[in-house]
Amino acid sequence: MSKTKSAFFCQTCGYESTKWLGKCPSCNSWNTFVEEIIVKGTDKKEKDEWSEYKRDGKLKTIAINEVSSAEEKRIVTRDAELNRVLGGGIVLGSIVLVAGEPGIGKSTLFLQDGLQMNDVVTLYISGEESEQQIKMRANRIGISNENFYLLTETGTQTIFQEIKKLKPQLVIVDSIQTLQSPFIESGPGSISQIRECAAELQRFAKETNTPVFLIGHITKDGNIAGPKILEHMVDTVLQFEGDRNYAYRILRTLKNRFGSTAELGIYEMTGQGMRAVSNPSELLISQKEEQLSGIAIAASIEGMRPLLIEGQALVTQSVYGTPQRTVTGFDLRRLQLLLAVLEKRGGFHFGVKDVFVNIAGGLKVEDPSIDLAIVSALLSSYEDVPVNQRFCFAGEVGLSGEIRAVNRIEQRIAEAEKLGFEKIIVSKYNAKSLDQLKSNIEVVPLAKVEELYRYLF
Repeated sequence: MSKTKSAFFCQTCGYESTKWLGKCPSCNSWNTFVEEIIVKGTDKKEKDEWSEYKRDGKLKTIAINEVSSAEEKRIVTRDAELNRVLGGGIVLGSIVLVAGEPGIGKSTLFLQDGLQMNDVVTLYISGEESEQQIKMRANRIGISNENFYLLTETGTQTIFQEIKKLKPQLVIVDSIQTLQSPFIESGPGSISQIRECAAELQRFAKETNTPVFLIGHITKDGNIAGPKILEHMVDTVLQFEGDRNYAYRILRTLKNRFGSTAELGIYEMTGQGMRAVSNPSELLISQKEEQLSGIAIAASIEGMRPLLIEGQALVTQSVYGTPQRTVTGFDLRRLQLLLAVLEKRGGFHFGVKDVFVNIAGGLKVEDPSIDLAIVSALLSSYEDVPVNQRFCFAGEVGLSGEIRAVNRIEQRIAEAEKLGFEKIIVSKYNAKSLDQLKSNIEVVPLAKVEELYRYLF
């Protein structure tokens, strides 16, 4: 007989305690402890579960000098954006956690990527949908693949029996919160169940050299559901995000043991699934027939990727006593800072005006180099004079009104040149690094916000 034991787990970080606590000693959260029944079973197999499956023979202790430092083997997918985010492809034996809001397109994206790989035996495990629902989605995507297999099951023991029969080269689990291990008595989605199921899948991935994708949910706070230890166990954590009102989705790397964490992939949600966007700048700049005031283009960097983003501003006379400050996709406090600089250093009376700022395309931008474009859009709307459509901007604005240098300016200039811009306005302090740069675009170095106003208007 196996002993039944209960323990209390913190729902935020997974800290285990023998009794209920009001405050978690690990993460300092209040009222997060829940009781869960654990079975410390004698029926759990002690033998090596994957012995007949192992590809590299026995495991043994080894000196670090004996380890060959060859580059890790990767499966290169048909999805260029996923390859970029993972650092060049799916590493064999890696375990990847993908998290995102419900309905954002996680299942669609990985079903599509699995169907596109004709030469890889893929097992798609779904605990949320039936075979018919997945088949309907596959028909909508319009890709057929004989090496793609479905399993609708939530018990880990049954899943591993099917894996042993099929011997897949890639496993996709949708989602980790629905799985249930027989060694833990609490319900699916609980802290201990998620941790145990992830540990079993991690052991399988490492011992059989099979890559595993775990699709996960997020909480209302925007954090990945389950214990924080889940993010430590996996090799890569990807966040799939976007605004439901827009077609664009961003796949962002939060952690990657095999590549850069500064990469991101951009997709467009269509009726036929997710379309990888190779040149997002063209989509994020709206095509206009006539020049309009209050619009300026920023040469921004998202992760490792240069993006040209349209910043829009509207400055209008305040009707109410207190002027409004409304932003979409930009930091409100940053806007108030820029308005204070323009008021103090340029003598513009924004204190009696309503100010509205929007980043086109539904993006949320944190790169400080967008400051110069926002300032140009504000001045353009204030004067009601359009900024030339063929100009773009890259610079941070300081509190004294100076235009500060930004990093990776060469990449920004190359992207602006590729998209056919005539001039890029940058900080004078970036000009030293641009002396050797040979480009067809004219680089205009400026030092202060007053110089920017004189140059544009």
